[in-house]
Amino acid sequence: MGANAQTAVPVFTAGQVLTAAQVTQINTGIPVFATTTTRDAAFGGTGEKTLAQGQYAYIEATSSLMVYSGSAWIAAGQTPGLVLVKAQTIGSAVSSVEVTGAFSSSYDNYLISLEGGVASTGCGLRLTLGATATGYLFAGTFVQYTSSTVSGQFGGGTNFEIGYGSTNALSAEIVLGSPNLAKVTTFRSRGADTSTTGYMNSYSGFLNNSTQYTAFTIATTTGNMTGGTIRVYGYQNS
Repeated sequence: MGANAQTAVPVFTAGQVLTAAQVTQINTGIPVFATTTTRDAAFGGTGEKTLAQGQYAYIEATSSLMVYSGSAWIAAGQTPGLVLVKAQTIGSAVSSVEVTGAFSSSYDNYLISLEGGVASTGCGLRLTLGATATGYLFAGTFVQYTSSTVSGQFGGGTNFEIGYGSTNALSAEIVLGSPNLAKVTTFRSRGADTSTTGYMNSYSGFLNNSTQYTAFTIATTTGNMTGGTIRVYGYQNS
């Protein structure tokens, strides 16, 4: 740890006599932590400051300044309307990836992006919520931009259609409404097939149940995926 790094953010009582070390700690200004783990451990314990909106912290490991939005730590200067909740790297030659701890009561609505990486062959990408394998309803359009063909698709069943994978790239962007609330989960997605046939898709739909989900799975219709990152963002409620 650096000279200014802290392991706690203490509170003091009226009339308490402070030591030189305690005064030095106060004089560092924004508290400095070695990692996000030591930062998180420094708030809310016995004799420690309560974490609240507007709290700043500097992280040595990433040389980053962060601020607490009231529900999550975000990069200082980052637009608080969209907060990164989780980033998960896809492994090598896998046909599906489960992302746990993705949804909570902190946010009503979420954005999920899948970029980078490749598929072993041209394929569709599908999303399921939790262990639910029935009741998905959606409709949409897809355009083959190499031939200007526009088609419609209506579907339902075991998952949502979200995008494409090719030997060039994986591509999908999904918006989920209320996945962790006890109400219908709504869905919108778009993606692009970067193969020589070339498709772009846009879908919307819903899952008509009141299950409160915390996890989801992205899978290929055929073949497998290698590399790329799935990022989950929460939309601030206010």
